[in-house]
Amino acid sequence: MRAVLIRVCSLLPGRSDFSAMARDPRRDLLAGLTVAIVALPLALGFGVSSGLGAEAGLATAVVAGALAALFGGSNLQVSGPTGAMTVVLVPIVAQYGPRGVLTVGLIAGVMVIGLAVARAGRYMAYIPASVVEGFTLGIALVIGLQQLPNALGVPKPGGERVLQVTWRAVEEFVQAPNWTAVALAAGVVVVMLTGSRWRPAIPFSIVAVIAATVVAQVFHLDEAAPIGDLPAGLPAPSLGFVDFSQVGSLLAPALAVAVLAALESLLSAQVADGMTVGQKHDPDRELFGQGLANLAAPLFGGVPATGAIARTAVNVRSGATSRLAALTHAAILAVIVFAAAPLVSRIPLAALAGVLLATAVRMVEVGSLRAMAKATRSDAVVLVLTAVATLALDLVYAVIIGMVVAGALALRAVAKQAHLAEFDFRPDLPGEHSEEEHALLAEHIVAYRIDGPLFFAAAHRFLLELAEVAEVRVVILRMSRVTTIDATGALVLKDAVAKLNRRGIAVMTSGIRPGQRQALDSVGTLDLLRVHGREYATTPEAIAGARAHLQGAGVLTLLPARPARTTAQEPTR
Repeated sequence: MRAVLIRVCSLLPGRSDFSAMARDPRRDLLAGLTVAIVALPLALGFGVSSGLGAEAGLATAVVAGALAALFGGSNLQVSGPTGAMTVVLVPIVAQYGPRGVLTVGLIAGVMVIGLAVARAGRYMAYIPASVVEGFTLGIALVIGLQQLPNALGVPKPGGERVLQVTWRAVEEFVQAPNWTAVALAAGVVVVMLTGSRWRPAIPFSIVAVIAATVVAQVFHLDEAAPIGDLPAGLPAPSLGFVDFSQVGSLLAPALAVAVLAALESLLSAQVADGMTVGQKHDPDRELFGQGLANLAAPLFGGVPATGAIARTAVNVRSGATSRLAALTHAAILAVIVFAAAPLVSRIPLAALAGVLLATAVRMVEVGSLRAMAKATRSDAVVLVLTAVATLALDLVYAVIIGMVVAGALALRAVAKQAHLAEFDFRPDLPGEHSEEEHALLAEHIVAYRIDGPLFFAAAHRFLLELAEVAEVRVVILRMSRVTTIDATGALVLKDAVAKLNRRGIAVMTSGIRPGQRQALDSVGTLDLLRVHGREYATTPEAIAGARAHLQGAGVLTLLPARPARTTAQEPTR
């Protein structure tokens, strides 16, 4: 327990974090204002999309945004509700209701803090780029499809799968078209996408939402359904939490939320580091801050949160230098919640759907996808498979599937590096042996050099190659270039030696490294070689042993060969 407490204390913010806020407060305050303007429509939209309402999105942006900024491991990270998390929450709302989402948020917060204490943040570096790109593409597709009901102005149909819900929404729109909603959503999308190209520094999302709201109010467009009444303040969760007896059934959804919160937050922090010079986040502290944020957000009716890549990028581009910018963003949103709730409640749902549709489009980096697809066939397969799994299943399964497939393809590529290469052991020195002996050696002895890893993915192919050795009397295996060997590789080598011995072929080995001996010894491979004294330190010694074996068997009748050179004389084994 003491070690855990010491670890937790090491994750808390220090004096340097607070002193950095005083270096350039003007730039941080302006950056925080810019991010808040961008984050407002996104927070409203993701709150509505999650099923808990716009107020839940605002509460999350304020509470989680402030705590993650204060306790997180990145100076520039901006946290809040995100599209990826919304994708995970929709089926949870459908199955367990709003109470289940709030409970899942609490459990997930505890899990993420546990990951931080366990120092799990470092493992983010092992996620392949192809999985991340496919994951991002899949999220963009899901976010876009989720917004179609509001963009088409139809009630959201029931169903857990986004493709199913989308199809039903299109059917309802065909039966009763709502062109007002379509026009508002399309207008917001056009303004955001064209405006960002024209003047990237201007937050066209808020401009488009304000314009759509004004049009809906001036022309009394009843078809443009507004968000609805919002509470003036951050409410406590009046819905409460599920009964304790139901907690067990929520552990799996909570694990999915925790994994996603960790992955997306660490990915976003990496993006922030890459956009700056001299900034480097602490992954474990970032997990700790996100865990605290997810613990607190449900207490105010908020949904689970993560680091937000788009808002973090805006923060960096706006000149943020410290955590003060993200804290300012949360404070400005809190002011809006308390002072401007009646105005926010009039925003049409179709306008928010347009914001999220445009956000989904901007998430897709065509250049990155094209480069990834052209890199290798394996990268292209992993990217497409992860994107399809995200769309058809859910995000956590998609990441798992992408990681498993990427790992399998990587093992396949590594396994291909292992091969047997026939080695021409020419005379040690010209004129040392007669031509008759050379011909006899070439007829009865063959040497192979094993290159690369000898592990489960490559071992059986190795056995097949070795089993095809021609009719010789001695096989010498040079093992100095074996990079790694596992139990499967050691067993396969043992089987190969035994099969060759049964065929009357003696097997000599040379150059076994100390790090490889444990695996070979554990399965009895070394014992099989030691019985007849056929393990040698160097290849010249193995050649001398092969000659002695053939002479003892009556195959060689010439004089014994001269002593082999020492290891110092032959640099390679």
